[in-house]
Amino acid sequence: MVRGRWRSAGSAVLRVVTVWAVSTLTMLVLAGALPDFQLKADDGDSITRVALTAVWGAGAFGLLGALVWPLAVRALLLVPALVLGLLAFFLNGSLLLVALSLIPDGRGEADPETAVVVAAVMSAVASATSGALAVRDDEAYRRRLSRLAHRRGRQGGDDGRNGLPGTLFLQLDGVGHDVLLQAVADGLMPTVAGRLGGEEPSHRLTPWRTDWSSQTGASQLGILHGSNHDVPAFRWYEKESGEVVVSSRPASAALMQRRAISRTADGGLLTFDGASRGNLFSGGADQLALVLSIAARRGRSNRSRAGYFAYFSDPANAVRTALSFVAEVVREIAQSTRARLRGDSPRVKRGGLYPFIRAFATVVQRDIVVAAVLGDMLAGRTAVYADLVAYDEVAHHSGPHSRDALKVLERLDRSLELIVKVAEHAPRAYRIVLLSDHGQSPGETFQSAYGLTLANLVRAGCGLPVPRRAARTTSASEARDAVRTALHRPVPDDEEEPEHPEPGTDPVVLASGNLGLISFPDAAGRATRERIDRHHPALLSTLANHPGIGFVLVRSEEHGALVLGAGGAELRLDAEDADGTAGAGPLAVFGAGAADAVRRTSSFPHVADIMVNSWHDPDTGRVHAFEEQIGSHGGLGGEQARPFLMSPYTLSAPVADGGELVGAEQVHRVLRRWLRECQGPQVPLTREEDSQSEAETEGQIPVGESAGQE
Repeated sequence: MVRGRWRSAGSAVLRVVTVWAVSTLTMLVLAGALPDFQLKADDGDSITRVALTAVWGAGAFGLLGALVWPLAVRALLLVPALVLGLLAFFLNGSLLLVALSLIPDGRGEADPETAVVVAAVMSAVASATSGALAVRDDEAYRRRLSRLAHRRGRQGGDDGRNGLPGTLFLQLDGVGHDVLLQAVADGLMPTVAGRLGGEEPSHRLTPWRTDWSSQTGASQLGILHGSNHDVPAFRWYEKESGEVVVSSRPASAALMQRRAISRTADGGLLTFDGASRGNLFSGGADQLALVLSIAARRGRSNRSRAGYFAYFSDPANAVRTALSFVAEVVREIAQSTRARLRGDSPRVKRGGLYPFIRAFATVVQRDIVVAAVLGDMLAGRTAVYADLVAYDEVAHHSGPHSRDALKVLERLDRSLELIVKVAEHAPRAYRIVLLSDHGQSPGETFQSAYGLTLANLVRAGCGLPVPRRAARTTSASEARDAVRTALHRPVPDDEEEPEHPEPGTDPVVLASGNLGLISFPDAAGRATRERIDRHHPALLSTLANHPGIGFVLVRSEEHGALVLGAGGAELRLDAEDADGTAGAGPLAVFGAGAADAVRRTSSFPHVADIMVNSWHDPDTGRVHAFEEQIGSHGGLGGEQARPFLMSPYTLSAPVADGGELVGAEQVHRVLRRWLRECQGPQVPLTREEDSQSEAETEGQIPVGESAGQE
């Protein structure tokens, strides 16, 4: 044991000396290459003297980085996250100037601009050298990655490599089942391909069907908390409070989470030793980072921002991410310019702040979440659920099958490869489950195809004046609102749907992908078809017969939930023979299960007075988004409602042979079952779930595989 400690101490000293030497050489090279950076007196110095000056400067810079940088980042934790990333260069440059001032006889000198460049290069080189050395030492590798992710106190783990495995649920936001298969076939995701193919594939791929509201708010709430009841869309209007609930607003996410917990009487999927990373909801986890539902809180109790500190506390991380951020902004500008010059169609505007929002989603959010996941595994946490939103954000603006979006999948696969490699160094084995919350359906926007927005169409149908110039329709974007939260601006002033719409008789029209919601604030409760026809006799027929609309849901006093289609077609969802007639009604082109999904949403307390689903082409999968998106999700039609679940064969099959996985709540029950297979009775379970799960798993778990390792 003593010999092992001496060997470990010797390795640590050797790494420090090596990094110091490399940093010294880097400083000497930069001093020779940059005219405004010098390490010698004005009258000249010998080579030996210059070398000693570089040794002194590199050592002082390294020591300041180790001691001062974490304290500076913690002090600046209340600074907006994106500003903190940009400050990384200036903080690093300031430390270098301080280090140069500590050199005896004033031999170190650099302009502030040059100091920023020198500090960035030295940090990157030192980090790369330290990482390369640490990789050769498993224990050092664990310690280094744990330190980057700010995890302390449980390095050994209680279960060991031969004990109970942990589970990582990694959500690839917006990646549909068919898109994943295309990326694997095209060789863009070799890490995923290696688990699905080969002579002995380790994972199975299972498609599942979303609820009518095919978007992250509904899906992730159901997956993490077991209920997405009363979530009719990404955004909806609540008459009793006069407020618009938007899934990506911190206050709304907290409200949705409280309602789900109240309905299930359970904290969530991650209540036992869990971690929630980059999600809209906590899932009951104690370890939180970049979780939107707690981002509205202020003070030290808000642990969501801890993810920023954990990542940026390493200056090399800050510099690398900042450089990648700039590169991604340039990449987006170049890609959007090429698309415009080629005359790509359909196309949406990608200017303004969008390049920075995209860079946040594809670089900053990805890097922070991945670092947090690595730390969770090295700390031996039992259950981790993390969301990577990069593909979803790019696909909205470039299209789900575009080269731009598929290239993002290629980079996400490299992140997965890193996670898999680090899992080999974790104190316990990990089962890695990949899943998505929804897919995306391509298509020209409703406004582009027909020259007006859904809101203007509704106003025309109500006999209200229509503006000559259509207003921009706000897009549902988790990444955009995550940026606003990071900048301490969760609700922008120019939001199309204000949090508190002005009272009046004008309808409130909201969009959620290709799903539209129309509410009449002056109508108490849910306005019926009869009332709507009395006050706006042309509205329902205008909507149902428009070529860009697939069907309309409204409630009738006589017939209950009623689906209206073109040419006077009607489908009574509450009728006894509704399931038998669904195939011949307005829902026919939307596939199996459409009637059940619409009927369930119609029962929600906060369903809109009128629900509108866009046109859908079953041959091409195209839809018309009511937002400025050429890749959309939120309603029925195409790939948006067909996400995937990729699980190791060591876990029981998600559903029995021939069965179908339907709805986020059923996915939650599957994930709960898998946690029980790994951990036994420790995972909290309601009585209803227990009996339900026993019925689901009967005859599915192979003998000897219920607690195997991946």
